[in-house]
Amino acid sequence: MIRLKTREEIKRIKESCVLLSEVLFALRSIVQEGITTKEIDLFVRKECKRLGATPAFLGYQGYPAAICTSVNDVVIHGIPNKRKLKKGDIISLDCGVEYHGFYSDAAFTIPIGPVEPETERLLKVTKECLDLAIGKAIAGNRVHDISRVVYQHAKSHGYGVVREFCGHGVGFHPHEDPQVPNYVGKGPNPRLVPGMVLAIEPMINAGTDDVFVEEDNWTVRTSDGSLSAHFEHTIAILEDGTEVLTYW
Repeated sequence: MIRLKTREEIKRIKESCVLLSEVLFALRSIVQEGITTKEIDLFVRKECKRLGATPAFLGYQGYPAAICTSVNDVVIHGIPNKRKLKKGDIISLDCGVEYHGFYSDAAFTIPIGPVEPETERLLKVTKECLDLAIGKAIAGNRVHDISRVVYQHAKSHGYGVVREFCGHGVGFHPHEDPQVPNYVGKGPNPRLVPGMVLAIEPMINAGTDDVFVEEDNWTVRTSDGSLSAHFEHTIAILEDGTEVLTYW
């Protein structure tokens, strides 16, 4: 069931989004060559505590960390560990916070030092997919309008589009209805109406569409070992337009 939010509730969700955005913005200063993904997780925990927010992912359905750190061919849900980042890596940072009972969710992928032009292109196109998707996330359109523009843009550049995981509603809980896939399938296609708050998140692979989940039941990798990029914003659909509630 899709739970619409009032203007006041969206204001409260935005407060959560602002705190999350501060955490993600601060990450940019520490995510560099030599840092471990575990150190990134510890930093997020400390920042959330400093801001008075709670990491939304920590313990959610058993997830063991405050942030997902997905490196190179890891699409999403990478668990922080002792791995050190090195030049040429890319890392997707996906995080959410809870603040006074309201939830936010955002992600971005960044390179560690210089990367190959093909890698830069993957990041650029994935970010474009998100921007195009937000442009379609307006009252009167349907979820599949978002899905279609992501899929078409990614495929026009020869990339794979992850089907097994998708965007979603957010605000009262970390994950809510509706699902917002990045391709047009046979699933529900609700109309977008004021009061919807969505986490839109293209997950685009340099190669195949196909992914698999490792034995830890969390880490999702591309089936062919190709790189993957992930960008996400929380947005609110309003009577007078659409507002992006998170920033990086």
